[in-house]
Amino acid sequence: MTLELFNGELVTPVFAMGVNGLPYGLPIHPNLVHLTLGLFIAAIAFDIVAALFPLEKAIFKFLAIPATSSNLYDVGWYNMLAAAIITFFTVAAGFYEILLADPPQDMVSPWGLGAMDTMVWHGVGGVLLLGLIVAMTVWRGFQRYVWRQDRARQVQWSYLIAGLGIFVLMFVHGTLGAHLGADFGLHISADRVIRAGLDPNTQLNLSIK
Repeated sequence: MTLELFNGELVTPVFAMGVNGLPYGLPIHPNLVHLTLGLFIAAIAFDIVAALFPLEKAIFKFLAIPATSSNLYDVGWYNMLAAAIITFFTVAAGFYEILLADPPQDMVSPWGLGAMDTMVWHGVGGVLLLGLIVAMTVWRGFQRYVWRQDRARQVQWSYLIAGLGIFVLMFVHGTLGAHLGADFGLHISADRVIRAGLDPNTQLNLSIK
């Protein structure tokens, strides 16, 4: 039986919304966010390793790791391409879950922002990062297949510096998302039950029977 909060009580809803305020048990957006982060970070990291390969070649040889710069660049490219694709789903899931959110109005985050302001900035940041990741993917594709196809170093230093800059934006954006979950309890079942003045130990057990 799936239950949701209504005026401080758990009731059986018509559209089967869960205690977390979503029609499914676990929020999708946070999981896709970590996939986006992992793919993008791996893409830039492997391209950095590949760009510095002449300095690292002796280390790989000593460790008996059969690595080549072309293989490392392949990993960088395909991870970046995958990051661009998955981020569309990440942002879409994020906006869907924002539309279903019921943020508290009497709280502020450690950055001094209210729940609604945090949601707005997090949403704007998500769209911005989507655009930047797609732009980086296009940039990476031109380097791989057109501009630097016949060069030993497949990526430009400016591309790698831009990727490191996006890491900083991802940190800021991710912190805003963490505030939504950890501080405001958006789509966190236990937080919603506690704010309703109920006992999560008993109410959440009911919600999964």
